Formats: sequence, structure tokens, C-alpha cells
Amino acid sequence: MFWFLLIALVVVVAGVTLAVVGGGTEAVLPDVDPEIVADGLPETRPVLRADIEALRLPVAARGYRMAEVDDVLTRLGAELAERDARIAELEAARVRQGAPAGPDLTKDDR
Repeated sequence: MFWFLLIALVVVVAGVTLAVVGGGTEAVLPDVDPEIVADGLPETRPVLRADIEALRLPVAARGYRMAEVDDVLTRLGAELAERDARIAELEAARVRQGAPAGPDLTKDDR
């Protein structure tokens, strides 16, 4: 009886392994295309605080999808750099016109 159960166990394990690995020409578990989710940030206008608060990144098996997070962070970094350049440009124009410069928002006062 013991040998029969042992042989049955080996046959079942081998069958399941072949089914998962795909011993034939057609895979039982075909590869799935990765889900590409748009980040949800507007393309036609600057990103607002509400856009960032409403942003939900897709979750993968081991956390967030790194490519999606990298894309969002790259986009936000570019928009922040563009805004910083515009603020510096406006501050320079304000100083040229003789108005006092506003507070330096880029300096960390901690």
C-alpha cells in the first residue's frame, strides 16, 4: 500500500509539473502581456495638486511597478523644474523693474 501511494504521488506531481511547464507545443499557462496603465496625469495642462492626490499607481506582485513609478517621477520632476525656471524668470523680471524680490522659496530654513 505504501509503494502504491508513493508511486501515485510521484505521478500526480509529475503531471502537475508538466501541465504548468507546458510539456507540449501549446503552453497551458500562456504569457500575459504586462498591463500598461496610463499614469492619469493630464497631458494638456500642468499637473495640479489635486491630480497628484488622485493619482493611484498600479500595484504588482512585489510592490509598485518600477517603470510606472519612474515615469511619473520623471514627469513630475520635469514639471517642477519648469516651474522653478519660470519662478526664477519672473523674480528676475520683478527685480529688473525695481520691485523688491520676494522670499527665496528655494532655500531651506531648517
